[in-house]
This record gives sequence, structure tokens and C-alpha cells, in this order.
Amino acid sequence: MWRGRSVCVVILALAVGLYLLPSPIDPKPHVLPGPPPALEGPLAANTRLQKGHRLFEGKLHGPESFDADKEGNVYTGTVDGKLWRIGPDDSLTFITQMGRDLPECGSGTHFEPVCGRPHGVRLDRHGNLIVVDAYLGLYSVDPRSGRKMLLVANSQGADGVPFAFLNGLEISSQTGIIYFTDSSSRWGRRHVKLEVMELNRLGRLLSYEPETGRVSVLLDSLYMANGLALDPNGRFLLVAETSVARILKYWLRGPKTGMAETVLDNMIGYPDNIRVSRRGTFLVGITTPRLRSFLPPFLDALAPYPAVKRFLAKVVPLSWYEVLLPRYALVLELDADGRPVGSMHDPEGRLTWAISDVFQHGGRTFLGNTNLPFLPVVTLDS
Repeated sequence: MWRGRSVCVVILALAVGLYLLPSPIDPKPHVLPGPPPALEGPLAANTRLQKGHRLFEGKLHGPESFDADKEGNVYTGTVDGKLWRIGPDDSLTFITQMGRDLPECGSGTHFEPVCGRPHGVRLDRHGNLIVVDAYLGLYSVDPRSGRKMLLVANSQGADGVPFAFLNGLEISSQTGIIYFTDSSSRWGRRHVKLEVMELNRLGRLLSYEPETGRVSVLLDSLYMANGLALDPNGRFLLVAETSVARILKYWLRGPKTGMAETVLDNMIGYPDNIRVSRRGTFLVGITTPRLRSFLPPFLDALAPYPAVKRFLAKVVPLSWYEVLLPRYALVLELDADGRPVGSMHDPEGRLTWAISDVFQHGGRTFLGNTNLPFLPVVTLDS
């Protein structure tokens, strides 16, 4: 009897301890507009993303974003804080280290604030590589010499609020203005799972004017502001709000200048980067699909219950959530009004999954990812 009472006391003490233990997140209830859309019409499942191959296995870890120059070189950044140039012959050349070049870089997320983690990568009108490093800031990099120039540090931020998680990037070819996103002013990239679970509105869309160095906040109170793409005519930006599976349109010109509107909600998955395709549509990398089944997707089920999310954040290691994410690759194609007009799938994750970017160049489609140790490439004809 005493042994039974002792067990009860221990269990009660553990329960009270867990209850009193502070949670790292402060979530608010949120309900998505409905269940995930069905895989039909433009979203119908296919195997188009299986018709490709992997490059640089074991050499490129997490090639997140891409751009290309007139000579056919493709540029990308990886989880170890490095920038790379991929030649037309698929040669691989190291350009520079965004932070400190340590042997531990790439071995774990706890080294990322020191080593750096380049996210958005774009070439400006002068041939310089503009890079948003999630931890360090907005940079201009000479792609030939690797020389770096810091434009805006994360600690500087904008309007008195430092950056914590720089992410998406776009540059106007007409004005040279650099547009970028800060996914959160609270959580850095290494705590992205807490950012997604918390469902806060601490993301921002910003601009940087190279001539003056001025940083402006265009939109705030965004749910994990992520990828963005500029309309080919410079009229608007599409902006991904990853944690709520939504895409916004922010008007740069016309009667709605400075206004934002939702163009796609309750998406088939959580959007990452957005790119303009070779035919003028928009390609969205889906980092995690929301697929219909007899149970709702994990994040959908958690969203309305802050208490459950607070508890899980206290007791479940972040790495454990990986087992809940489907290995299903998905690219969504949208028209200028945000309507899905097509999609590309790899339902079994044979080639890749968790797509961060979709970049078309030289007859091929480069598929970005945040952590996988290879670069998937698909031929455009597929």
C-alpha cells in the first residue's frame, strides 16, 4: 500500500512540476478556414517531380534559394553558412562563409548564429549577390572575390525592432529596391518549429533602398512572413505567410498602393519561397503538405488549442516533430490572381520532399530545401 501511495505521490509531483514549468511559447488559438483542399483539378496528384536526379549528394546541405547570372552560373547558400557557385557544367565552387568558418559549421543548428545561414539569394543590377542571412543581416557579396559588405545588421533591425529570422528576398529590376522578410522578431531559424507552433504575428515585410540605405516596414503583424515574388511588371509582391498556409498580395503600384489582400488561403500546404516561372506564373515551394486523411493534419489539429501547444513545447524535443511530417514533395503553380493552375508532386518522396524554392534556369528546375544533403534537379520538359 505504501509503495502504491509513493508512486502516486511521484506521479502527482511530476504532473505539478510539468504544469508549473514555463512554456517557451505563448500561442493564441487559430482555426484554419477549412479542411485541406482535395487533390483534384490543378492539385491532382502526379509524379512529375520524380523525373529528376540529385546533385552534390553529401556536399550541399540544405541549398535553400537560388539565382543565376548571364554566364549560366547558379548561386545558392547552405546550412553551414556557405555560399556556392554551380557552373554550367555542374562544377561546384565555394564563394564565401557568411559568418565564422568553424569545423563545427553545419553540424547542428546551435552553431548557425555563429556560422551564419544564408536564406534568400538574388543578383542585383550590378552583378552583386544580395543575401539575407537568417542570423546576421542583409549583405552584398561580390560573387567573384567573396568580399562581403553588411547593409543592415539583424541587431539594427527596423523601427526599433531587431531582426531575428531574415528569410525571403526579392529585388526590383526597375528600381533596384530590395524587398525582404523577417519571419519573426522573437524566434530565430533554429527555433522555427516553435515559431510555427506558436502562431504569432511577429513577421514583417520590409524594403531597403540601396541609394540611401533606408529600411522601411511595409507590412507588420504577419504570420511567419516568408518567401516573396515580384510581379514581372512590378505592380505587386506575393508574400507567403507560412504558419497559416496563406499568400498575400501587397500592391506597389496603382490605386491599391500600400494595401495588402489575401489571394490564397487554406492552402494545400505551408508555403515557403515563391518564384516567377518561365511562363510568367508563380511557383510556390510547399515545405509541408496538408493532406486529407481520416485524421486532420497535425498542425491543423493543434491550432485551436493553446494549452496543448504550450504543454507539447515543454516536454517534446523539437527534433521529434520530424516524424510527423510527410515525405511528400509538392510545388504549386499560381496565376497572377493567386488561383492554382497546376502542381507538381512526388507523393513518395523518391527524389525529394520539404521543398523551399523552385527555380527554373537553363532548361532545368532546381528544387531547394532547408536541411537535405543534396540538390534535386528536374528537367523542365518533365
